Amino acid sequence: MEGVEAGIYEQLLTEQLRGLLDGLPRDLVQAADLDDGDAHDVLADHVATVVRRALRSVPSSAGNGESRSDRQVALANAIIRQVLDAAPSAVEAGDAIAEGRQLLEVHGPPSAPGPPRPTTRPTTPLSTSALLVNGRDQPRIGSEVQKELASADRVDLLCAFVKWHGLRVVEEQIAELVRRRRAAGEEAPILRVITTTYVGSTERRALERLIDLGAEVKISYETRMTRLHAKAWLFHRRSGYSTAYVGSSNLSKSALVDGLEWNVRLSEVDQPHLLDTFRATFDEYWEDPAFERYDPSDEGQRARLDEALAMERGGTPDLPIELSTLEVRPWGYQQEILEELTAERDIHGHHRNLVVMATGTGKTVVAGLDYRRLREAGAVDSLLFVAHREELLDQSRATFRHILRDGSFGERFVGGDRPQEWRHVFASVQSLARLDLGNLDARRFDMVIVDEFHHAGAETKTYARLLDHLDPKILLGLTATPERADGQDILHWFDGRIAVELRLWEALEQNLLAPFQYFGIADETDLSSIEWKRGQGYSTAQLTELYLAHDARLQIVLQALVDKVTDVAAMRCLGFCVSIDHAEYMAERFKQAGIPSAAVTSRTPREDRRAALEALRRRDLNAVFTVDLFNEGVDVPQIDTVLFLRPTESATIFLQQLGRGLRLADDKPCLTVLDFIGNQHREFRFDLRYRALTGSSRRQLEDEIENGFPTLPAGCHLSLDRIASETVLQNVRQSLGIKWKDLTSELRRLGECDLRTFLDETGLDAEDLYRRARGGWAGLRRDAGLADPTDAPEDRELGRAIGRMLHLDDL
Repeated sequence: MEGVEAGIYEQLLTEQLRGLLDGLPRDLVQAADLDDGDAHDVLADHVATVVRRALRSVPSSAGNGESRSDRQVALANAIIRQVLDAAPSAVEAGDAIAEGRQLLEVHGPPSAPGPPRPTTRPTTPLSTSALLVNGRDQPRIGSEVQKELASADRVDLLCAFVKWHGLRVVEEQIAELVRRRRAAGEEAPILRVITTTYVGSTERRALERLIDLGAEVKISYETRMTRLHAKAWLFHRRSGYSTAYVGSSNLSKSALVDGLEWNVRLSEVDQPHLLDTFRATFDEYWEDPAFERYDPSDEGQRARLDEALAMERGGTPDLPIELSTLEVRPWGYQQEILEELTAERDIHGHHRNLVVMATGTGKTVVAGLDYRRLREAGAVDSLLFVAHREELLDQSRATFRHILRDGSFGERFVGGDRPQEWRHVFASVQSLARLDLGNLDARRFDMVIVDEFHHAGAETKTYARLLDHLDPKILLGLTATPERADGQDILHWFDGRIAVELRLWEALEQNLLAPFQYFGIADETDLSSIEWKRGQGYSTAQLTELYLAHDARLQIVLQALVDKVTDVAAMRCLGFCVSIDHAEYMAERFKQAGIPSAAVTSRTPREDRRAALEALRRRDLNAVFTVDLFNEGVDVPQIDTVLFLRPTESATIFLQQLGRGLRLADDKPCLTVLDFIGNQHREFRFDLRYRALTGSSRRQLEDEIENGFPTLPAGCHLSLDRIASETVLQNVRQSLGIKWKDLTSELRRLGECDLRTFLDETGLDAEDLYRRARGGWAGLRRDAGLADPTDAPEDRELGRAIGRMLHLDDL
């Protein structure tokens, strides 16, 4: 049937369609008269389609000075005049379009001097319906709900359960909604919540916090008869632009920030009848006796709620599943990495490869599996595994022994241990640095694996001496963070390439790590006058002196824990401090506040370090404070809270410390991150950490901050309080005056690209390249290791000439 596919339709019979149907056998076509009740909608939809096509066809230029929008308005008004002539009783002259502009907001009476500030708007236009799926590069449900709350007059929420981790994502916006509407004289309930005790998932603390914020809450206790599965938000607006979300929208972390949650966003403008149904149904539920008002001041009601939740939880069998992170067989994502490594070697001939994998995704496991496969194929046998700390070496050797099923595999070369056979050696870089390499055959080891390879940038001479001497068949570098804030390049060991990447945001999207909820909190400190040394950062002594004398900051930290952590008495927290004295101060002050804590530093004996971490696992301790001791090599998956108590500029250190809490654990819904932010020195750069955290380019980061990080990896939330947001945003904007070494780092990160792509991604102008006498784009590519390293004098002269041209005006 040419022209018309077989299937079901609800299409108006146009002249064109009727012509197509005339060519078909009459008994194959079914049609029906329009129903009088909805004919106007069917006809209006068709007319709207035709008018939209006509308006879209208006050319962009007419040569008479009129803008395209002016001519579109004229065409629309011509159509309205035709309708006015045909139906003067239904259409008025006032329906004509006055000008091609939209009304966006009418403010109420001013409550403060100065012009009113525009209200935050949802990413999806108010007049548009949409499907939100928490996908990459799409706004998260939680981010959109926050923005909807900013302009709502009242809100209704219908959900099966309410959880603390979900509430705190929108807590500030709910509080502001209630404050704003109460100040406007609103007497009706501003936030109504209907929920249940279904499967015991609701948390009493979350319900009571909602009520403290001004919500009215009703609960169904009889879940066997009134099992509520509906999940929806309705944002009432007197302007006629109400919106609703229907789908997987419990007030929980999984609904607001996780992936695999779908919600339809409905607009009153687009679907008014659906919102009418929502309103009527919610009101019906609200008056249903099966839903009972909850009053936390009534001890009997609190006891009843606790009992109901406990009973529901008891009805669900507890089936803890323990999965070893050292499986002999690779997980799917590890298998893909191994296959890519094989392709690099067998197809492309690259035998020196750098693997970039987020902390917690099993870099050492991949290395062990890679070695096992190569050894089984007869490609390698002897092995040198290099790391910079003894704990890492011991963990790595244990991993290799497990993978190879050989409990005696590998000799240690660290501390007082020295290999006897020198066949399979796990060595510290410090021990190798003291070794007379003249006595070590350059081809002694078939395979050399260097863990945490980013240290090769910080300790260039030590690693260079070793890597320049050795000539293995296979070199494998492992790191989570190849980029370095100090501009040192580690890619030259691998011909300027990264062989395989699994970045933090990719690992989070694949649910390989625990999602994080990050809260940036202003701590009222001013670090702008603290001594700063280029390449080293702040003076540790001055920072320590400031923090130890700032008890107000300590109170901010303690209050943030109370506000953001579900149960401080049950948390497993790791706090990163600026110095040993600072760590000991924090541990002592936490103990005085009733929080069992300890400081674990380089002064702490090794057995005491292990004991402290074991106490943290058992919750005998709720907090452990350290400096840099646990940046790497610590595996406590139960850590559910991380405190950044120091200004960390290095993206490498920031991600390492964050990674201590990103490992998955059965009883950990997410990692809570509290970052305490002060006014920084002008040289300090916030953009490094947030770009590493989000995967954003420099150009994108400013928009991400201003819009509340709406496109984070699925399952994550990142928010900055007002002062912290202003501090970070100002700092990020200042950092756009980037140094040449930073430009080379940017280009290495982007890899092969043209100049336009580089400028677009970094948010820079051509002048930023050519105002320096460094050879412009050609010089930058050369310094980044992406072009012939030979310094061409004509490049520098051409760069200076282009720089002068950029300053010329066309007179």
